[in-house]
Amino acid sequence: MDARLDPAKALGLSEGDAHVIRNAGGRTIDALRSVVISQQLLGTREIVIVHHTDCGMLTFSDEQLRAKVRKDLGEDVDHISFLPFGDVKQSVLDDIQVLKKSPLVLDVPISGYICDVASGKIERVDN
Repeated sequence: MDARLDPAKALGLSEGDAHVIRNAGGRTIDALRSVVISQQLLGTREIVIVHHTDCGMLTFSDEQLRAKVRKDLGEDVDHISFLPFGDVKQSVLDDIQVLKKSPLVLDVPISGYICDVASGKIERVDN
């Protein structure tokens, strides 16, 4: 979701090389619907998860955001998990496991990376 990142550039992709699914924090549980569509209808056979340094998801908790929405909008969003995290590397590892354990995701190669927003360098995350 972060506008500072260009996933195609970071991964050396050209237009049409990949389906890029973007969301806050790059969370796979939030992207599962799109992953299933990509695999089942469009033939995707590899998944790459990319999170990044200096991520806004590191700056709040569900409780803080729920309180802000309640105060600013007068709405109760206690039923929503906004999926913040405290460690970028661990969030990548967790998201890989979400996909590997899902019965809705094909058994395909799944890898994870962290992009450094300052340098643009991308580094693989290994278990």
